[in-house]
Parts: sequence; structure tokens; C-alpha cells
Amino acid sequence: MATVFEICANSVPSAINAQSAGADRIELCANLMSGGTTPSYGTLKLCRENVDIPINVLIRPRNGDFFYNENELKEIFYDIDICKSLGINGIVAGCLNIDGSVNSEYTKRIIERSYPLSFTFHRAFDLSRDPFESMETIISAGADRILTSGMSHTALEGKNIIAKLVETAGNKIIIMPGSGINASNISEILSFTKAKEIHFSASAIVDSKMSYRKSNIVSDNDYSWSNSSEEIIRACINAAVK
Repeated sequence: MATVFEICANSVPSAINAQSAGADRIELCANLMSGGTTPSYGTLKLCRENVDIPINVLIRPRNGDFFYNENELKEIFYDIDICKSLGINGIVAGCLNIDGSVNSEYTKRIIERSYPLSFTFHRAFDLSRDPFESMETIISAGADRILTSGMSHTALEGKNIIAKLVETAGNKIIIMPGSGINASNISEILSFTKAKEIHFSASAIVDSKMSYRKSNIVSDNDYSWSNSSEEIIRACINAAVK
């Protein structure tokens, strides 16, 4: 089975670059530097109009933890409804209890609201208290895949746990490594973990074209941002398939 390459795209240009570089799927989000939040309606609509490959959308009402109240759950539901109306292919979300276990009730309700779209439980998984307990709860809730760095800062550091998750999961759920993946380590991660899908952002800094810059009250960050790079995506895919 060929590897599925999912690009974490934080903008319309990132999504277009991902498709041009040969990605199989996009996870669309906003505020990637804060761990990702739900993208705007405009971003969703314009991406759907310009990209033909499947788009999964991160639904996360805020940064911070993944312990949500009922109003935040309603916000998640409404954003899922918008995604469904725009022809989005999948939903990416996750929620925990205060004790670090996966919130089974909320997860089931979110998956039910997402149906018939594909559902990925995102890296809230890596903040849960036990990877194997969490995986079983997520499987029982009906999710299609789990995005994980193996409870570590990067997928390379967490490759041992990822490999065990892939082995334990079998055909019950897809385990998709993500975080810190690049052309120098993607082949090792795929080979070691036996994962069939992989997730990375392939980001590069974009510098503003503005010649006038108010340097006394803003920082360099106000004149630069990151997008997924077509060149970096191609390099990662090429490194993986060699």
C-alpha cells in the first residue's frame, strides 16, 4: 500500500502548494504556531474552490488544553456543520477529561455530528495519560485515525510508541505520525513505525514585500509568516519513496 502524505496547511497558498507538490490530503488549520485552531469560513471556502484533493479541517475553538465545556462543544458542532456544507472531506478534533483520559462522551458526539465525514483524533492524544487506553477509547468512539507524535515532542523521538500503536491497532484504526517530520527523517519514521499515513507541515518563512516597515513599534514577525513550501513537500515525498 502506498504511503498517504497529509500536509498540515495553515492557509490557502499552503493548500495549493501541497496539491501542486503531490500531497494526497490536506489538514487545514489556522494559528499553527499555537498548535492550530479552526480556520475561517473564507479560508475553508477558498481552499475548497482551489484544491481538488481531500481536505480535513482542524476543529479547535481555542488554543490551550483540550478540556471543553458545553458551549465550546456547541461551537465545535457549528463549525463541523459549516465544513459539511462546504464539501469538506474530514474533521480533525479531540477532547480530554480533567484526569487526562479521552472524553468518550464528547468524542462520540463529535464523531456523530461529523458523520459521514472522515474523523481524525488529533494530537490531544499526545496529552492524554496513557496511549493504549486512549487508543481503545477512540476506537470505540468510531474514529478513523489518530494523529500522534508518540507522546513526545517529535515523531522521531516517539517512534517506539508509534510503532507499538501501529502494531496494536492493526486494522482497527489508522495511526498517523506527525510533528517534526522532514526530508532527513521521514524515511526512518515510516520504516520503523510501519505507518501507512504521515503528516507534516513543510513550512518555510515568507517575507513581506512591504518596503516601508515600522520597526520601532513592531517586530520582524509582523513582516513575515510561514506557508507550506511546495519545494519542501516534494523533497519529503521524494525522500520517503526512494
